[in-house]
Amino acid sequence: MSSGVQVLAEAGVPVAAAAGGAAFARAKAPALYWSAIGLPVTAVRVSATYGSTMDACGLTVPPSRLRVLVTRATSRREIRPVPPRIRRVRPTMTGLRLRIRLAPGQEPADVAASAERLRHAWGVHGVHVSVIGPGVVELRMTGFDVLRRVRMPRRRPVGDLVVPVAMREDGTAFVRDYRAIPHALTLGATLSGKSVYIRNLVSELAKLDVALVGIDCKRGVEQVPFAPRLSALATDPQSAGDLLDALVEMMEERYDLLRHHQGLVGSVASHEITSDIWGLPAKLRPVPVILLVDEVAELFLVATRKDEERRDHMVTQLIRLAQLGRGAGMFVEACGQRFGSELGKGATMLRAQLSGRVVHRVNDRPTAEMGLGDVSPEAVLAATQIAPDMPGVAVAGDSSGGWSRIRTPHLSLARAADICRSTAHLTPALPGLERFRPVVAPLPAVPPMPASPPRFAPAPAAE
Repeated sequence: MSSGVQVLAEAGVPVAAAAGGAAFARAKAPALYWSAIGLPVTAVRVSATYGSTMDACGLTVPPSRLRVLVTRATSRREIRPVPPRIRRVRPTMTGLRLRIRLAPGQEPADVAASAERLRHAWGVHGVHVSVIGPGVVELRMTGFDVLRRVRMPRRRPVGDLVVPVAMREDGTAFVRDYRAIPHALTLGATLSGKSVYIRNLVSELAKLDVALVGIDCKRGVEQVPFAPRLSALATDPQSAGDLLDALVEMMEERYDLLRHHQGLVGSVASHEITSDIWGLPAKLRPVPVILLVDEVAELFLVATRKDEERRDHMVTQLIRLAQLGRGAGMFVEACGQRFGSELGKGATMLRAQLSGRVVHRVNDRPTAEMGLGDVSPEAVLAATQIAPDMPGVAVAGDSSGGWSRIRTPHLSLARAADICRSTAHLTPALPGLERFRPVVAPLPAVPPMPASPPRFAPAPAAE
């Protein structure tokens, strides 16, 4: 009897050690735990309980008459409701993706309404529903909180002017696609992670063949570190107004180029006629320009009545860029802490042109409503619930009504400045903006290291 107890006690030691190691990996290395333990367990659980879980969630339909007749003719099995058919199962580093074909009479909203039930039934961190095509949806399950420690996917998005910026809560990359969503508004209170979002955006754009233009009315403290990669920079309202005038003039010149390329009827082949710069031949196509406006509210504020005329003109030029800039390859990225209709004339009109929205933690609900109110009421609620101890978490939405929680990976200002300096050779020369180009001081020379003294002093010479 004692020998049996001793054997069980000796066997319990490695079991306890393995359980402790699994618990430690789940807390400190969730991606490793998911790949080794969580993924196989979840795959088996989903496979074994798929039909019953779909039935319990109300995602099954009665079988067709043909199926009933075949079942009765070939077997005596009970005729049960039919769940959506699984088309593909794909494991990922953060979860499991299940692509299913909806049953007749179902719609994606039915599956989305049961996402929370599916999450609890299969024991995963989250279930997100994405529409792939007519009648086909994908269940993107995450095995752990991917926003706790952000690790961007290794596979980069493909496309012109498409850059990854943050991680979505479903484990995919949140990208800024300027061809699809030309202009965007980013809001966030102090220490909410808004500056880190802009650093990631600038660092990715710096690697592309684009011209970056900055307006930073905080004396340039946010954008001066990016100066080696900027084609133009304005650091006060007066220079910002002059820079906006130059950008509008450049936009008009690009539309003149498009009109000249179209020419008279019959002088240009029909397949070469275009209304934006992307249809121009490569040798004629001007470089895309991305305008980064930091603290956009500073452009609206005035101290005296004398400044109102200057403010109105500057805001009008900014609205013109947002309305007409897409076809000329000119895009606006505006960000700030507070944005509301009380800023004055033109604020609501400018917001209507900025279809991309990213809202970090804000200090008041009206700011969240200004950013996401026309996207979704649920998005506004999610933005007001961002915890202060999670900087970088934001709610991203667009005019289509879709939204998701995202988080940017931490990127220091020094690292972003190094990337801009290493890609300075990609900065295009734009004659119309040459007078606004920031002067970049050369890096200070590093003095040579002094020769290290000998480890042991030589012995004194004998007299």
